[in-house]
Amino acid sequence: MTAPGIESTSAARRKSRTTAPKGRPTPKRSDAARRRGPLPPAPMTLAEARARRKSLAQPKLSRAERRAERARQRAQMAQRRERMMAGDEAYLLPRDRGPVRRFVRDVVDARRNALGLFMPSTLALLFVMVAVPQLQVYMSPAMMVLMIIMVVDGIVLGRKVSTLVDAKFPDNTESRWRLGLYAASRASQLRRMRAPRPQVTRGASVG
Repeated sequence: MTAPGIESTSAARRKSRTTAPKGRPTPKRSDAARRRGPLPPAPMTLAEARARRKSLAQPKLSRAERRAERARQRAQMAQRRERMMAGDEAYLLPRDRGPVRRFVRDVVDARRNALGLFMPSTLALLFVMVAVPQLQVYMSPAMMVLMIIMVVDGIVLGRKVSTLVDAKFPDNTESRWRLGLYAASRASQLRRMRAPRPQVTRGASVG
């Protein structure tokens, strides 16, 4: 014998599943199936699956059409990259957008950064270590000195960027830590490899 509470609960659940929204008649199963249409049976073999994919696929392009489509896509990508490298706001990555980030890039690009020597100095030290094994004993102290110079320059750059941003954008809500990290990341790249490309010359007055 089923308890009355359980019966009322199951009846309420059945009612909630079958009752249409308020003000609308309950649709019949045949009408709902007619609107959805019959579902195709699942393919039983790999051949049937391939045939179904072919039937659903778009018509194949000719070789000339494929070449033209690839050329069009390459042109679009080149155009987007050029606009991004030129600093067009609509084509920049989210991390590079906004007047504050543009100002930080100008501050970094107008400054001579010791961080920019990190990559070439590291490669030079590795080359010397491989070419002249006798100098390996001096490589660790040299790398340590290089790392200390990079850290000090990054801290100085971060403080400078934060001070200039606070003066130019008093309503800025972005943290100093993130702006300093953004500036140090850009400064560590070679000037000609920075994206977007520098919009100011070295030594230019930014402020």
